[in-house]
Amino acid sequence: MANVSVAAIRELRERTGAGVMECRAALEETQGHLDQATALLRQRAIAEAEKKAGREATEGIVGSYLHHTAKLGVLVEVGCETDFVARTEAFKGLVKLLAEQIAATGPAVVDRSAIAPDVVAAKRRDFAEQARSLGKPEHLVEQIVTGKLEAYFRTVALLDQPWVREPDRTVGDLVKEASGRLGERLEVRRFARLALGEGVVDARG
Repeated sequence: MANVSVAAIRELRERTGAGVMECRAALEETQGHLDQATALLRQRAIAEAEKKAGREATEGIVGSYLHHTAKLGVLVEVGCETDFVARTEAFKGLVKLLAEQIAATGPAVVDRSAIAPDVVAAKRRDFAEQARSLGKPEHLVEQIVTGKLEAYFRTVALLDQPWVREPDRTVGDLVKEASGRLGERLEVRRFARLALGEGVVDARG
């Protein structure tokens, strides 16, 4: 069993938000490797979140972000199962991070399922035509189209986007990890982004 230091437990808690005993166990399991322990706890939190996918999230809060120039503002509604969780600092912190993400990246929808099927079909046709116009062999066209569609989703769909603070994680991962830690289903319901001189982006999940 690895000798786990208090400093390592503290850093792991800061990275993941997990409890002391969870952090200690993860560090012991990974022989004290902080990055491996971080990945392990995040994977477990996502797995826990997926078990809760069918539960109703009837509580929640509306969070906001206002840029220091006062020329860009965001409102985002995030649901959870109980008022108790809605009042926790961990939940409020997640909502704040989501509002900052929306302000920074300007997504068009909450997740890819909110994109109209005809829009996706049109994108698919356009990407296929582009690939063929470049002389790509037919057996590679579908692979190219799939890759371009995924890149498109990562641009326009909030939950598919890389998190601006840690681009190797998606916003969806961030929400699932928080769900696993808090023990409830969390749901990004809708958001609105208003920039001076631009149209309002009003997206619903």
